[in-house]
Amino acid sequence: MIATVTPVPAPKQVRDLLVDLLGRQVEVRPGEPISPDEDRRITVASYVDDALRLRMVGVADLAFSAYAGAAIGLVPAAGAQLAVEDRALPTLIQDNLYEILNICAALLNDEGLPHVKLHAVDFPGSTPPAQVLAMACALGRRLDLVVDIAGYGTGRFSLVGLP
Repeated sequence: MIATVTPVPAPKQVRDLLVDLLGRQVEVRPGEPISPDEDRRITVASYVDDALRLRMVGVADLAFSAYAGAAIGLVPAAGAQLAVEDRALPTLIQDNLYEILNICAALLNDEGLPHVKLHAVDFPGSTPPAQVLAMACALGRRLDLVVDIAGYGTGRFSLVGLP
């Protein structure tokens, strides 16, 4: 029988992936869920299966978005901090963050499970589809992390599975 539920990854899996991608120390610990109503200064990633059914939603606050996107592209920490202060992500950091979120799809795929891929990313200031926002608020199958990226700073990142 083929499993139909995409599992939420363990914190260590997320940490290890970020360490590999960013090439620097990353610490994770349990955190509070990110509210999509936080003045729309969040990044929301939609992950779908091959039939385009929504399987998982990733939610990142502005700090995680800026620090992770800057760290992978070797943008100086001051540039990431400026993005947080300006409450907007420059295109370069958006592009870098998109790649991180795309690679995070690997955490959602395993043998015998439906294939899951990144479908869309809504960056701070944009409005994700209502279904995606509703799923981001769902309780139950979710991983809410505080992520500290060495040399950059601390932000929050969540992965939310279909209830």
